[in-house]
Amino acid sequence: MRAAVQHKTGQETLDVLDGVQTVGFGPGKVRIRVRAAGLCHSDLSAMSGVLPQRAPLVPGHEGAGDVVEVGEGVTHVRPGDRVLICWLPPCGDCASCTRGQTHLCLAGLTNAAAPNFRHRSEDLYGFAGTGTFAEEVVVGAGCAVPIPDDVPYEIAALLGCGVTTGLGAVLNTAKVEPGASVAVIGCGGVGISAIQGAKVCGAARIVAVDPVASRREAALRFGATEAVAPEGLTDASSRVTSGEGFDYVFEVVGTSATTRTAYEATRRGGTLCVVGAGALDDHFRVSMFELFFDEKRILPSLYGGGDVRRSYDRAIALWRAGRVDLEGLITHRVPLARVNDAIEQMRTGEALRTWVML
Repeated sequence: MRAAVQHKTGQETLDVLDGVQTVGFGPGKVRIRVRAAGLCHSDLSAMSGVLPQRAPLVPGHEGAGDVVEVGEGVTHVRPGDRVLICWLPPCGDCASCTRGQTHLCLAGLTNAAAPNFRHRSEDLYGFAGTGTFAEEVVVGAGCAVPIPDDVPYEIAALLGCGVTTGLGAVLNTAKVEPGASVAVIGCGGVGISAIQGAKVCGAARIVAVDPVASRREAALRFGATEAVAPEGLTDASSRVTSGEGFDYVFEVVGTSATTRTAYEATRRGGTLCVVGAGALDDHFRVSMFELFFDEKRILPSLYGGGDVRRSYDRAIALWRAGRVDLEGLITHRVPLARVNDAIEQMRTGEALRTWVML
């Protein structure tokens, strides 16, 4: 089969190779024929080394397809079933799962420590234990989540990370209240999903912040009441909040600099929700006095901050009801052979989400 491979961390392009094989199939595993895979900025972060990930690497962690084969003990899916790929599945038994924080379960990440593919004699690792930029993947049974027949593969793949992360940060983590003022810093696929979540919650004013004009224009289509470049945030806060600051600010970039900007844009007693995935050595600083005196809540949000299965179902229900636009998030489609076009579209900000069709 074919897969897109990064041979070493920092390599900016991928090689699409034939003759790649999946490895690790057996009890408790599922083999999936991938039909659609989305490129998320986290894939680029893994390629650059911002996120820790072993190489050689097959990127991709948003995907959906058909079950080809199931291992012994797998009963919730069977060959022919349509599934999305969950890169952080809950085990149901660990301390995080039993206390109801299933999104903090680390059992699924054990897949990332073992190779998922092999090319000739070389082991290849799938990003986050998946590696959806391949025609087939072998994943733990919990990673294979059945999807209804009316949900297209492209939409299902979106649910696998970007939509769940953005909507969940608003609905699960921050719990935005009706009538609130909201700012979203970073308007890629996850940020746009956060904007849609704020709209669903009934936020009165939603200010989108992004340096790319096309993304600001997209934010307005998806529910932002206005969109500004980063240098316009202070003026927007003055107009929208009379300079007090926003009730909720979502940082969807993943740097200490943008998180500091988001903190300063949050009103006293308001909520800063950190959604972007950043580097291990990039430290956000806040003084002990302002932490005490301003009483701003700082809430990180991993994978939407809630039970992912419930989040998938809720997103599908909102999509069916016309409350969120998921098709509109897919701005580009490329075949696997042109995966480097997708990478360039993400780097330049041209795309919200590019789908790699396999």
